[in-house]
Amino acid sequence: MLLISILLGLIPLAGIGWIIYTGTMTTVDGLFEILIMLSISGVFFLNVFWELRDQGLFGKGKPAEPAKPSSPSDEG
Repeated sequence: MLLISILLGLIPLAGIGWIIYTGTMTTVDGLFEILIMLSISGVFFLNVFWELRDQGLFGKGKPAEPAKPSSPSDEG
């Protein structure tokens, strides 16, 4: 699922490159196409981020250790 999300996130970016290459970026249609393709890529790359985070490969550090209870000799 991770590789599919990466692939589906890169395809719209290639489309943006094509829009820039052909010079239709300055038209209203080109601008809206770019916004839509960026949104699609963002959704798929957010899914990639969540998958990597759930597998522990990205974003999560070591879990915090629980606080140790104080010993009776430390009190008073």
